[in-house]
Amino acid sequence: MQTRLFLPTARQTNWLLIVGFLSVGYAIYLRYLAIEYAPVALACQGGMQSALCTTFRTVIVFFNYSVFGWVALVAALLNLVRPSMVLVTVALAAAGFGLVMHNAGLCALAAALLVLSLARPAPAEE
Repeated sequence: MQTRLFLPTARQTNWLLIVGFLSVGYAIYLRYLAIEYAPVALACQGGMQSALCTTFRTVIVFFNYSVFGWVALVAALLNLVRPSMVLVTVALAAAGFGLVMHNAGLCALAAALLVLSLARPAPAEE
């Protein structure tokens, strides 16, 4: 009897593509149009109160503590132990966001674990 590998269906793959593109796209938007764009960065650091500045400050704090990398790594490790679409989605979104935000060490490890998890057997259906 051949074991079935954990492979997402076509619908799940489309969902993962949407989540991945949205995560990376929003990270690129934040990085290049808020964090590295001097007028916006200086205004936010000067105390401007807006949704963009709140997100700016939150992302800076998360970057300093490597939150994106740790979330991606924990979700990828849990997915390696027990494959689940929810864990793949969380790990993919956090890894994509973290790679754009320069949390490359942990996020790259999480991405490698995600690829490795595709070789795991799927959970038994009850």
